[in-house]
Amino acid sequence: MTTADPAVPARAPGDHRMDGRARLTLVVLLVAQFMLAVDFSILNVALPAIGEGLGFSLAGLQWIATAFALAAAGFTLLFGRIADLVGRRRIFLGGMVLLGLSSLAGGLATSPGTLLIARAAQGLATAAVTPAGLSLLTTAFPEGPARDRALGLNGALMSAGFTTGAVLGGVLTDLLSWRWAFLINVPVALAVVAIAPAVLHESRPEKRSRLDIPGALTVTGGLLALVYGLTAAGEHGWSSPYALVPLALGAVHLTGFLALEKALEKRSGAPLVPVRILRRETVVWGNLAGLVAFATETSLVFLMTLYLQQVLGFSPLAAGLSFGVLGAGTVLGGVAASRVISRYGTRATLIAGGLLQAGATASLFALGDDRSWLALLLAGTFAGGVGNMLAIVGFMVTATSGLPDAEQGTATGLATMTQQIGITVGTPVMAAVVVTSGTLLTGIGVAVLVNAAIVLAGAILAGLFLKRP
Repeated sequence: MTTADPAVPARAPGDHRMDGRARLTLVVLLVAQFMLAVDFSILNVALPAIGEGLGFSLAGLQWIATAFALAAAGFTLLFGRIADLVGRRRIFLGGMVLLGLSSLAGGLATSPGTLLIARAAQGLATAAVTPAGLSLLTTAFPEGPARDRALGLNGALMSAGFTTGAVLGGVLTDLLSWRWAFLINVPVALAVVAIAPAVLHESRPEKRSRLDIPGALTVTGGLLALVYGLTAAGEHGWSSPYALVPLALGAVHLTGFLALEKALEKRSGAPLVPVRILRRETVVWGNLAGLVAFATETSLVFLMTLYLQQVLGFSPLAAGLSFGVLGAGTVLGGVAASRVISRYGTRATLIAGGLLQAGATASLFALGDDRSWLALLLAGTFAGGVGNMLAIVGFMVTATSGLPDAEQGTATGLATMTQQIGITVGTPVMAAVVVTSGTLLTGIGVAVLVNAAIVLAGAILAGLFLKRP
């Protein structure tokens, strides 16, 4: 059972009307999630300028992304559970304060060490804000059309934020300085922190249980090792001990975590992740679909960036602007997703989104080595963006439905962890395919087909193992 703000009127199940406060709540949460999504990609185009400005080595630049990914993926499940216990609004606001301070520190950094610490702190802030914000969203709106609509808008802005980050990073770096890729967060964080306490109501259990410390340490260590191993694989290759050792450690830790949670649940304790949640087919297959959706679309952006810059000779800014069409597709898919789900259900939406994304991605195999193929790239990424967003919203609704409010932090923590791991694992896999497949254009073509095959497999699995409503 959770406590609720008495100022928030109860809504009947299925009521999808929003009053003024509900709309303002949605706006605050969506702005925060959009800003976090922008942070995933805003520094990609700016990395060479950062390296030149602060004296990073070429190998050291990779750690700007790695420091963020380690913290964001490694701690998200822990913060999701802490939000369940101590209050989602409290964790949300604390994370936003940390994001503003770390962004200010990154923008003013004068050494590589300071910037890496700031980037890791941004990752920690993301690990706190994302699951807390999602659980505030799912508990603010009743399960049904209202929540589907909110999650659809959230998914659209998340994906649009990833694309916007690539464009904005190029614009800010070219026109101002790479430092503004950090500093732009500061006024937005201040605005959210100023407004949120007045519009977000707190939600937490009436009776607090103890935090599962052994489970928290085990799963956090496992996720840190897993993400580090995946990142190292992209840098050193999948057969390198730099990748294999942490991947093995991550597998051992995560296996031990499951054993700990099962034992604690049998003793009527309070596990970090109740095993009964992990047994729900909607959680398992919903998160698998989400893993596929995030891994394939973010890695496709990587492949198309290679194609635009190294095959067609586009500038970083022009390449970033080309992804505006992809962003438009994701916004359209996110806006349409709630209506599609309402009419056909989440299972059908997941399958349809996956099939559309797979077909659009496969069409990019035909890309050639001159700029006349740009029209195909724009059409394929637009259609793929629509399909990908249908799948992402379907994943979010599936993975968080049918659970009590007290477990929404855990469910959204799992969903956020899935998102972070998908973003991390996709690019190293596709990079390895490109490197081992001959010429650059040939390698990109093979990777595109692998990408499409993974999406198709995810859609088929969702169709086979998710029950019809």
